[in-house]
Amino acid sequence: MKIKMAHLRERSTTGGWIDFAVFDAKSTNGDNDGLLHQLTEAARASGLRVDQSALAFKSGGRMQFYGDRKLVAYLSTSWRPHWTHTLDF
Repeated sequence: MKIKMAHLRERSTTGGWIDFAVFDAKSTNGDNDGLLHQLTEAARASGLRVDQSALAFKSGGRMQFYGDRKLVAYLSTSWRPHWTHTLDF
C-alpha cells in the first residue's frame, strides 16, 4: 500500500529548523498512535529526518490531524495537504 505524505521543514519559534512529516492516513482499528509510530519509523528508514509527525484525514467533511500536539496546532491553523512523497507501507 502506498501512503501519501508531506515532508516539510519550517522555522521553529526558537530560530532553528523543525523537519516534520504529515501522513495521509487514519487507523482502521483505532490505534492512531501505533500507525503514526510505524509511519514515522518508515519515513526515517527511507532517509528522511522527522522531528515531529502527524496523521491527516477527513472526518465529517473536515480535515483532522492527529499526532504531536504542537504540530497539530500548527497544521490546524491553515495547512492544506500538499503531498511531497509516498511511502510503501
